[in-house]
Amino acid sequence: MRFSDPLIEATLIQRYKRFLADVRLGNGEEMTVHCANPGSMMGLNTPGARVYISDSHNSKRKLRHSLELIEVDGALVGVHTGRANALAEEAILGGVIAPLGGYATLRREVKYGEASRVDFLLEDKNRAPCFVEVKSVTLSRSSGLAEFPDSVSKRAARHMDDLTREVKNGARAIVLFVVQREDCDHFQPAADIDPAYARALQVARDAGVEMLVYGCRVNPQEICITRPISFE
Repeated sequence: MRFSDPLIEATLIQRYKRFLADVRLGNGEEMTVHCANPGSMMGLNTPGARVYISDSHNSKRKLRHSLELIEVDGALVGVHTGRANALAEEAILGGVIAPLGGYATLRREVKYGEASRVDFLLEDKNRAPCFVEVKSVTLSRSSGLAEFPDSVSKRAARHMDDLTREVKNGARAIVLFVVQREDCDHFQPAADIDPAYARALQVARDAGVEMLVYGCRVNPQEICITRPISFE
């Protein structure tokens, strides 16, 4: 996924109220930008960090610019969680994620379970349907290790129940963790942050829900899924 326009380099002043961040541009101008990330962004909130923002060119938006990338210890991290689904779709259709290849159609945001929507439903007349739930991963607290989630998420745990139910009904179900950073080569659930989610993930895995983790190439020109990462 290439950014439609060059990203703008800036310095992070603060991230606050979940969806807001103040940044300072190279000319000294300060502005508030939209932060499309509902998590805690643990380890990514350091004032003074180099960041990159995008310009929507939409004057009708309350906040025209959005926070896209944050540099941590020399590595860029994609913090716009809304990008994860687009990255996943591009990779699935492009054949990058081999375990999800071979389906005839891909549908987005399909209703299923108990008042839930699955990110993607892959279908083919010769195969069972495949439900794909995408999670954006940004947390890393030790060298090379990616973790999810970075805050408690009851919604994420509920989705595990829905996916498990689909497997019991004969479908295939996947949790696809998209690690939007280049400095990680293995993954595990952050059980100390959200024990309930870690338990729900294990129950779902034991029931046949598949866990896939893929890492990304991240730079100011593009983010794209490139490689599988081991699930521990």
